[in-house]
Amino acid sequence: MTDATNPAPPTADDDWWRSAVVYQVYVRSFADADGDGVGDLRGIRERLPYLRDLGIDALWLTPFYTSPQIDAGYDVADYRDVDPIFGTLTDFDAMITDAHALGLRIIVDLVPNHTSSAHPWFQAALAAGPGSPEREFYLFAEGRGEHGELPPNDWESIFGGPAWTRVPDGQWYLHLFDPAQPDLNWRHPQVRAEFEDVLRFWLDRGVDGFRIDVAHGMIKAEGLPDVGFSSMTTGRRQSELLGKGRLPYFDQDEVHDIYRAWRPILDSYPGGRMAVAEAWAETPQRLARYIGPDELHQAFNFDFLDATWSADSFRKVIDTALAESTIVGAPTTWVLSNHDRQRHVTRYGDGEVGLRRARAAALLMLALPGCAYVYQGEELGLPEVLDLPDELRQDPAFLRTGESRDGCRVPIPWSGELAPYGFGPQGSDLSWLPAPATWQALSVAAQTGVAGSTLELYRAALRIRHEHPALAGTTGGVTWLEGGPGMLVFSRSADDTTLTCVVNISGAPALVEGYGRPLVASEELTAQGPGHLLPVDAAAWFERR
Repeated sequence: MTDATNPAPPTADDDWWRSAVVYQVYVRSFADADGDGVGDLRGIRERLPYLRDLGIDALWLTPFYTSPQIDAGYDVADYRDVDPIFGTLTDFDAMITDAHALGLRIIVDLVPNHTSSAHPWFQAALAAGPGSPEREFYLFAEGRGEHGELPPNDWESIFGGPAWTRVPDGQWYLHLFDPAQPDLNWRHPQVRAEFEDVLRFWLDRGVDGFRIDVAHGMIKAEGLPDVGFSSMTTGRRQSELLGKGRLPYFDQDEVHDIYRAWRPILDSYPGGRMAVAEAWAETPQRLARYIGPDELHQAFNFDFLDATWSADSFRKVIDTALAESTIVGAPTTWVLSNHDRQRHVTRYGDGEVGLRRARAAALLMLALPGCAYVYQGEELGLPEVLDLPDELRQDPAFLRTGESRDGCRVPIPWSGELAPYGFGPQGSDLSWLPAPATWQALSVAAQTGVAGSTLELYRAALRIRHEHPALAGTTGGVTWLEGGPGMLVFSRSADDTTLTCVVNISGAPALVEGYGRPLVASEELTAQGPGHLLPVDAAAWFERR
């Protein structure tokens, strides 16, 4: 290790991840330090004070590894280096050193299901030909039909179209995503050894955790059997497909052997190194199997993200998640948006209505016990950009299905009156995706210090979450209170102090009383007698000592 590496975490708290607020940085869209229109590690480093002041505990960085960027870095060609568009390993070391000095932890994305087709292993497999040891690192197979002209089975890509591509020598290789992302053969011992070494490489550089991409997909059923139904029709989501029954390429029992081998590696490093799974499973019980003292620390709770704007929907999701958390002995995770899903301002109705609901949902999420994940820009109230020109879209799924994730990936606005709103250095007007004119009013500079702005709402809520005894750590469970139709009301208590979260989804202003003094509200409260009038689609925290 060189002197530039920084293996020391900011504190010795091994359980930091149990109640952390993690801020997802979509690297290419966060901040551009060199003016080429693409975000980079230096840009993140320069903005670390903003994240510290926001009140988050850790950053999750999307892939920044060497990559052809066919799928925005989720097609990795070298797992131990930084792609030049994002910087260098020296930049990474400087960034993580500064982050730790500010009390911030770093979680990096790990992409183990597939590599890039530009990865040396895959290039060697193509050159070596059928039956070679090199091809055993991936899932090559003979085709069906009289001359092998048909794919080996009926699997379809999540990005649309067949999950198989034929190479000139006649064999086919599996790619559950883009053809530029060939799936690895995780039954090969060298594949497993390689990724265990990759874990150690980044842990040695001071990384505090990993987000495991497609954590449920590395093992495929023996014999690669047909699915037997149209598995990946346009617009269908993985959770819906798994509802039909376990798929032969997802959530196979053997995948847990991988994580049981990874956990001792994580535990061998100081400071509570952790891993969170992006996993989809047929049932909550199967999802819970990814979490535990001998496997991963967390799994994303996508049901919360999918909840509709209704008290019943949120109540059901929260109760289920907390019950599962108790069973596995690990905190649940809460997430409202990410780089793969439409921003929740737009999901909740867009415009003024969507923003009101998004602000209320933020207070709901941040009052719950466990770990919260915040997607960059949600603290600014950013909506989905729906009107991007087709020729500018870069999501590989767009060409195959007509659906695009680019609208939630537009670079966030920092300052100024003209796009790209301070995304790059002064004088730079480059941005890999264009920001709409309406984002001028949503920039960090435009909202900083402005009472009632979404940014100041997040700052206030995050400060209270860290300082309030009823919300700090994992102490205090959720006690549901009667609030009437369309109302979500629960309290958490500690040290003779009770914090009550009230969310009004009733369709009319609601009188709230008996919970003490208000601490923070997503919309302005009106004092009325002994209580306060809570507007429609709003939330507030109250304290009683």
